[in-house]
Amino acid sequence: MSADGSPEAAADTAIPNPHQDADTTARLQAAVDGAWRTPEDIARDPYRHPLETLEFFGLQPGQTVVEITPGSGWYAEILAPFLYEDGNYIAAVVDPQTLAEGRGRDYQQRSKDTLEAKFAAAPLQFDRANMVAYDPAAPVFGSPGTADVVLTFRNVHNWRKAGQAQGMFDAFFAVLKPGGTLGVVEHRAVGDVADDDDSGYVGQDQVIALAEAAGFTLDASSEINANPLDTKDHPNGVWTLPPGNNHEPVDNAKYQTIGESDRMTLRFKKTG
Repeated sequence: MSADGSPEAAADTAIPNPHQDADTTARLQAAVDGAWRTPEDIARDPYRHPLETLEFFGLQPGQTVVEITPGSGWYAEILAPFLYEDGNYIAAVVDPQTLAEGRGRDYQQRSKDTLEAKFAAAPLQFDRANMVAYDPAAPVFGSPGTADVVLTFRNVHNWRKAGQAQGMFDAFFAVLKPGGTLGVVEHRAVGDVADDDDSGYVGQDQVIALAEAAGFTLDASSEINANPLDTKDHPNGVWTLPPGNNHEPVDNAKYQTIGESDRMTLRFKKTG
């Protein structure tokens, strides 16, 4: 295990997708540079590295791409326009009606409504985007073997805490075509953490184990989204850091200097 919590054997396996070409890179760059993106979202590009991350995951025109719980749509603003002409972008959101009444259902309803409003407000980018609502207790993201790529950004910690992580990875495997890609970005802990850990960080080996238990093979890892300044011992976990900034105002300069969290970037394949 390396000092930052990543497996030694995977430290130098940032293998680019062999099918990536200059035209695809230019098309991805055009989506990243889209005038429809907000200044607040663009300001996060130096931390989230969208072009490099999507190139690493091997995004191609014409693919069917499922993004799991896209939140307010940070990556949707790039993925849906990139796939607009000849692909299929699917936002997989939690179905609020599958949850008990309370804060959880209300939160998921607001998230779903916000994303639907974003899509409706920009038809030139989003009127071909699709949405599937799933039950977290029994997730299904589409017909089996229909997706080329499944992507998830900073979600695994929530699923582990809710006891849903393995079911989610199993469902990723089910919806992907043979040879399909699962791309995972997640806050990286120093080592393994308990299931009920509330820091927001997860051990890289733990994420790999979830994927392998579902049938995936680790194809490559990348340090694209690494941040060696992140000490991972903050009073309010990852939410202490930007963009959450859950800290005392006096500490603002300290946490702005650190920036966003250290993140693993993993590419898995559905082999066979």
